[in-house]
Amino acid sequence: MRQGLSFEAPSVRDGDWEQMLRLFIQPDTEADRAKLVGYMEQILFGLQEFLHNHVGVTEEIGLKELALGYMDSTICFEPEKKLPEVISDIIDRIAPQAVNVSSPYFVGHMTSAIPFFMVLFKAIVAALNQNVVKVETSKVVSIVERQVTARLHRLVYGMEPDFYEKYVQSTDATLGVFTEGGTAANLTALWVARNRLLGPREGFDGVEADGLAEAYRAYDIDRCVILVSRRGHYSMRKAVGVLGLGNRNLVTIDVDGENRICLPALRRKIAEYKADPRTRILAVVGIAGATETGTVDPLRKMGELCREAGIHFHVDAAWGGPTLMSDRYRHLMDGIELADSVTIDGHKQFYMPMTCGMVYFRDPFHLDAISYHANYIIRRGSVDLGIKTLAGTREANSLILDSAIKVMGRKGYGMLIDHGIDLARKLAEEIRKRDNLQLVTAPELNILTYRFCPTPLKEALLRSCGAERTRLNEKINDININIQRIQRESGKSFVSRTAIDKGVPGGGETVVLRVVLMNPLTSLSILKEILDEQEAIYREYYSSLDLQGTGV
Repeated sequence: MRQGLSFEAPSVRDGDWEQMLRLFIQPDTEADRAKLVGYMEQILFGLQEFLHNHVGVTEEIGLKELALGYMDSTICFEPEKKLPEVISDIIDRIAPQAVNVSSPYFVGHMTSAIPFFMVLFKAIVAALNQNVVKVETSKVVSIVERQVTARLHRLVYGMEPDFYEKYVQSTDATLGVFTEGGTAANLTALWVARNRLLGPREGFDGVEADGLAEAYRAYDIDRCVILVSRRGHYSMRKAVGVLGLGNRNLVTIDVDGENRICLPALRRKIAEYKADPRTRILAVVGIAGATETGTVDPLRKMGELCREAGIHFHVDAAWGGPTLMSDRYRHLMDGIELADSVTIDGHKQFYMPMTCGMVYFRDPFHLDAISYHANYIIRRGSVDLGIKTLAGTREANSLILDSAIKVMGRKGYGMLIDHGIDLARKLAEEIRKRDNLQLVTAPELNILTYRFCPTPLKEALLRSCGAERTRLNEKINDININIQRIQRESGKSFVSRTAIDKGVPGGGETVVLRVVLMNPLTSLSILKEILDEQEAIYREYYSSLDLQGTGV
């Protein structure tokens, strides 16, 4: 374990105001500055060195045991520790028991390893402490945000150059906004769609002013619905709740055999609601990289269908959007340019630190539908970015993305995207080779699902039906739940787990192991180790199971 930091740092332990000021600003002598540089090197390099040297996901210790060491609920009147001690505690005590998302063995969630330079960018943004809600607290950073927003908008929509020359720094238009994450981005998109659908008309000032009940009376309807596939992200349920539509009005459409939205079913549902004068379709949502399976809906056909029907088409590309950076795989996003709005997460496949979401709009004036003003901030006629964002105070994570794009370029990001998708396909082939494993959803992007399914049970499933098949599938589900839990708690590697309703035909809800590949250090050999570990767990805990007669 690393040695703790040893130099003296200012403390307010003695109630000295001068010491407080030194702690608050920074040491101002050359000797103190040299100490500060060494201090920052330990923080930046020491923590990164720890994360890379300890390739396991976390230390093998349970949450209950950990919690016993964090029971004190009192804030001490006097400072407990000096600054170097606190930093040493984070690196030496917290980091080993946190989750090492930088580990190449961490392949279970959409939380990326981040390039080292992102830590530097994050530190700079923290030091500048700009609040991009308003130009008075950000100035040039707000201008940079408009530029990087236009660059990503151009990546998605590919408008003509004169479009961006006109709107990149326009104070009247807004191409998109940064949010805290995909949930807030999706909510923003649907908020805009709601306000535009139920906008002002004679005797009615609009849903934002008068509320949903008055909006329904003004438009002589009973409800608004949003259509999305069964693979839609749970943030959609949050959005309809916050917007007052009600969870029951988030209508899920069945998926086809490849886990994409079933177009015939979508067409039928649109026709059904169009024929009902008491119902309005607020939006149709396409998925570009489903959270569970990584699949991409047929965006072009969905976009064309929505355009014909006059429906707001939103694409949740929180995961898959950066695939547009890849020359080899950008075709998987075909049709995304038809969307009225698009969500992308920066802290996913743009490999940024938490938290960064974005939402872009085809029409540069659609965000006017959610503009807010206040006399003390974001005043009418101002150029403040906070006028059209859900959040007020907001850090300048746009500066991190702008800097990262300059360092990486489309080529660099494209290489990362290519690595993840190529590796997922190789892993799928490896799973197909192993008798006790069963590929459930093949990768389209860089996510796949599979399950541990011993050969005797696999064969028994094929022969069974009805209650017997359900019983066998439940037993296989239990095996996968336990294998995933034991592997996770051992701390060396991590594969996530979910349950999908269309995994194995006739098998009911299927528990699957889910792999997400977004670390350039993850290799096929590492993935084979992870599979080997799962097979070893099975042999250890289930070796006595008599599967031959499938009596289990």
